[in-house]
Amino acid sequence: MEVVLYSCIPEGIPAFATSCVTSFAGAFLMGAAFYKRLLAALRNDWRSLMKGSMFLALLCAIYNTMFLCGLKSFDVTSGAFTFCMTVVVLPVVLLSLRRHIGMDTLLSVVCVGTGIVLALGSSLQGEQLPGLALTGGGCLLRAVLIVKLADMAKKHEPLAIAICLAFFAGLFSMVGWFWQDHHLFFSLPVSRTLIASWAIYSYFIVAIAQALNTLAMRRVTATNATVVYSLEIVFSIIWGTILPENIITPVHLTPWILLGAALVIIGSLMEIIDVGGKRAKREAVKMETQK
Repeated sequence: MEVVLYSCIPEGIPAFATSCVTSFAGAFLMGAAFYKRLLAALRNDWRSLMKGSMFLALLCAIYNTMFLCGLKSFDVTSGAFTFCMTVVVLPVVLLSLRRHIGMDTLLSVVCVGTGIVLALGSSLQGEQLPGLALTGGGCLLRAVLIVKLADMAKKHEPLAIAICLAFFAGLFSMVGWFWQDHHLFFSLPVSRTLIASWAIYSYFIVAIAQALNTLAMRRVTATNATVVYSLEIVFSIIWGTILPENIITPVHLTPWILLGAALVIIGSLMEIIDVGGKRAKREAVKMETQK
């Protein structure tokens, strides 16, 4: 869904502008719904909450802008597969932070990574390499954000984190937008397509999805969340196939794309489903050892 909405934004709209407007709008929507939780969290430990949220927001603003710029080189399906490279770089981030990675998780990541390579390998063109580099860098920052967000969500009110993260991401994006164009909103070619794309993105991606994702972070690991995110490929392919040409570039399905999507789904299920309860048993042993 996210990649589809990216592709609906008209040409010429600065990436900073999209990140700024949608982040502020999402923060307002979440704040209006959960302001009591936000105030309670601020009273409890506002300094730590602000410091952590600003760091996460800076990562979010940067990777959103990199995604918006990088994905212009791809159609919806290829963009969705590059967007999922977060799964591939996540183990590198976890290992650099000296976090444990289970063998089942590694197998899941390998399966998803293979699916991405198969789907992109046959269609990737030389002129798309800069876009691939930007998207890959964004995926690396996104992986760091997911790991840090999972840690922070276990210490603070998740919804308060989501609101602060969106607000500061909008603020940082506005700084970048002002640096790029001092006129800000007054130089935008406003259209119904732009307003609709921003409105849908603000509501569904920033407000609803970000609130739910942050809430879920209390109960799942960063790896669980990242692998589940990769299922976005399925929805991107569906929407890319059924939406008309005047909205997005149509998706032309190939055997490689279908095989790649199938491997991503299999890899995701390997991470989601705890076959034989092995993961639960490991967690139980870990808790007993800590006692």
